[in-house]
Amino acid sequence: MKKYWSGALPEPGVRTIADMANVFARPLTADPQTPLYYMYRDLWKTHGDHTWLERHHLRYDITVIPPGVFNGEYTKTKGHYHPENPAGMPYPEVYEVLSGFAYYLLQRRDHTDVILLPAHKGDTVLIPPGYGHVTINPGREKLVMANLVSTDFASEYGEIDAMHGAAYYYMKKEGWTANPHYGNPIPMHVMLPLPLPEIGLEEGRSLYDLVGSGDTLDIMNRPEEYMDVLGKYSAAKKKM
Repeated sequence: MKKYWSGALPEPGVRTIADMANVFARPLTADPQTPLYYMYRDLWKTHGDHTWLERHHLRYDITVIPPGVFNGEYTKTKGHYHPENPAGMPYPEVYEVLSGFAYYLLQRRDHTDVILLPAHKGDTVLIPPGYGHVTINPGREKLVMANLVSTDFASEYGEIDAMHGAAYYYMKKEGWTANPHYGNPIPMHVMLPLPLPEIGLEEGRSLYDLVGSGDTLDIMNRPEEYMDVLGKYSAAKKKM
């Protein structure tokens, strides 16, 4: 089991250009072993936190995305979807920006909707059920983000990989550019991060503060019981 003791992170998993070659807008010409971002999985600060996370079927991770532009496109994660839970509802996920600035690009699995969520340090972002997601670092500084997610599933990368990335690329010169493999551009909506006190996501409260705090993160495994919270997303979207 990996551990996180007062900021002393373990060895990370690394995504390289070889891992990501199929999801960029243009062929990558750098060394295939060039690292693009770093993943620190299954982190906890105390044995009590570890026990709480295991009991609630949750995992706390940190991902570090250095700044960079590769063949005109900003550095990003590979992107993935989540499968359905036993009740037939796809699992959600929640992120917090610890430093830097992020674009979270969310897209429905049926390709009917795309949401752009810009997030600064301290912002928390809920990835709602049914949406795949990619994180982009469009800035000049390192993006560090944490996430809490259920341990009851494995992320599904195949669909986004087969489509050569998400529905949009973020290019340094051209800005948002539709991925032609999706056919006609999917409508994109922009939304700001929402405080969701119903599940403990409040301004000034870090994601790790929720570890050991009770059952406020049941939504990660039983989203069907939190439809009122999830409904806030559809109400908050604004067309770009």
